[in-house]
Amino acid sequence: MTQISEQALQAAVREYRDPYLNKDLYELGAVKSLNADDNGNVTLMVELPYPSKGIAGALKQLVGNALEDVDGVENVDVHVGQKIHSYKVQKDLPSVPGVKNIIAVASGKGGVGKSTTAVNLALALQAEGARVGILDADIYGPSIGMMLGVPEGKRPDTRENKYFVPMDAHGLQANSMAFVVTEKTPMVWRGPMVSGAVMQLLQQTLWNELDYLIVDMPPGTGDIQLTLAQKVPVTGAVIVTTPQDIALLDGKKGIEMFRKVDIPVLGVVENMSVHICSNCGHEEPLFGHGGGERIAEEYDTTLLGQLPLHMTIREQTDGGTPSVIAEPDSEVARRYRDIARRVGAELSTRERNLSGSISSVSVTEH
Repeated sequence: MTQISEQALQAAVREYRDPYLNKDLYELGAVKSLNADDNGNVTLMVELPYPSKGIAGALKQLVGNALEDVDGVENVDVHVGQKIHSYKVQKDLPSVPGVKNIIAVASGKGGVGKSTTAVNLALALQAEGARVGILDADIYGPSIGMMLGVPEGKRPDTRENKYFVPMDAHGLQANSMAFVVTEKTPMVWRGPMVSGAVMQLLQQTLWNELDYLIVDMPPGTGDIQLTLAQKVPVTGAVIVTTPQDIALLDGKKGIEMFRKVDIPVLGVVENMSVHICSNCGHEEPLFGHGGGERIAEEYDTTLLGQLPLHMTIREQTDGGTPSVIAEPDSEVARRYRDIARRVGAELSTRERNLSGSISSVSVTEH
């Protein structure tokens, strides 16, 4: 029986580079154990630091093949899991109970598909193996309930007359101002009332061990947004824009606002980047081209992904089953899941929040 070289095994594992963080598994600290017995059986335990279910199979295959090529190896068993930590927030604000990381999804102006992106990002993070919640902080136009198919008029349960139990919508824990007031009631509120209501919704909802809470921010960069950005303990922000010059200008304002309050911008999602004709599939950049790349370059942030302007995205979201759920194998769902992995990977490079009390549930792919 050939003695298996530990060095050769480690070298084989190092051949795999993480597609999002561009590091090998040892540099990531993702190798939990690597063992070989006298019969040539090798077992590798890997734990990635971000939601990564969609790439676990490829990782297993690639690393498994590399290990099988090592002299003396007869059989390889690779286990891939993930562990999501809590990361630092601005000004060390106290974290929200039951929530590890809050990701704000924002846009400098309305109409760029921010809520659609927030909902699909939340569902994509969940599809990648994370525990996810969503809070609709867009007080004036709360649409998350409709997008997630929550029946109109349904109210969240309460505990002790002061806590909300989040609604379950496609497996997400969700809460929104729309669940508390009727759709027909316009919000005629001044700024302080709005930010107070959002903080109340955030802090008085019984979130249950979330890896990520997606907060759909109100559009714009005014007083309300600034107050929320200063009060909500945000781990990172995602800016949604379209390639249109005017939207980009507003997207830049959004980035500037978060920088002012020390919230890292994880990247930019360019929505409606090309129009795809429903009849012939022809692609055309109706709103211009390459805007998201330019803004990401200018502000030294990441272009997280580009999404097409396609009728099915709107129809599915309006119908209460967003693209990631409605067509999980479609190109659009694949793009959202790629964005979700990028967001999680980007967050995993941040400094840890050691005061965060919850440890993560690890999802293992055998």
